[in-house]
Amino acid sequence: MTLDPEQLGRSKADLAEALRDLRKRAGLTGDRLAKRCAMSQSKISKIETGKTTASLMDVERIVRAVGAPPELVSEVMALARMANTEWQDKRFSWRRGLEKRQAELAALESESTEMRYFLPSMLTGLLATPEYVRASLTHSPGGKSKTVARKLERQAVLYDRSKRFTFLLTGQAIRWAVVPPSAMAVQIDRLASLSRLPNIGIGVVPDGVTIPRGPLNTFTIYDDRLVTAETFTGRIVFQDSRDVAQHREVFDMYATFALYGDDVREYLDVRVQSLLRDL
Repeated sequence: MTLDPEQLGRSKADLAEALRDLRKRAGLTGDRLAKRCAMSQSKISKIETGKTTASLMDVERIVRAVGAPPELVSEVMALARMANTEWQDKRFSWRRGLEKRQAELAALESESTEMRYFLPSMLTGLLATPEYVRASLTHSPGGKSKTVARKLERQAVLYDRSKRFTFLLTGQAIRWAVVPPSAMAVQIDRLASLSRLPNIGIGVVPDGVTIPRGPLNTFTIYDDRLVTAETFTGRIVFQDSRDVAQHREVFDMYATFALYGDDVREYLDVRVQSLLRDL
């Protein structure tokens, strides 16, 4: 699916209108359609008015119930896929202020119980030392002191034992020199320390492992309800259960190649010693 940000913005209203039109073409009232779909009439009403975004499963039930022709089914299902996807422009985030994005992430972390982070090239702010955080914001516009402070404040969530975190990194993410060697040694040592917390799993896919599928982008899975995928120009938010499930499958596939526990701590220590020798 090609993601056009303008289409993503229109798609929720377009989907609501398309489903309402399909019901009317079929000569059904909202109540009759609700019974055919085993939904409540109020849910059908909220879907048709755009107050609730229909999931792909909801849409499949509705198009079957109204007997929509195949060409309309394809069109409506494409709309449903876009309606369950959101584009967040990075330039817009910069204009709002980067600290506001940190507040949004803190809310997501607060609302979630299990979080999975796939990090193919760099570390996430939750794992970062202050020096790494500051360096990672070098090319972001505007003042950064508030953003750095908010990123570091968010790290407190790691110590909430009611939550489970799994961070899956590649060897490249460990090697990428965001800060000088001495600071990278401190950063990697922090990873080893965090890996000992009972609610945190840190895995590293080491260099040289043969994997038929290359890592494409950073993404985070919040429970089984939402995924954010990062690009250079922004982020895509997937809320459809099928997109979430597909990201979970990708995560689990890479996880089978990773080192954990004592093995990952030994791997990280070798990297620290290498950095210290180079000083």
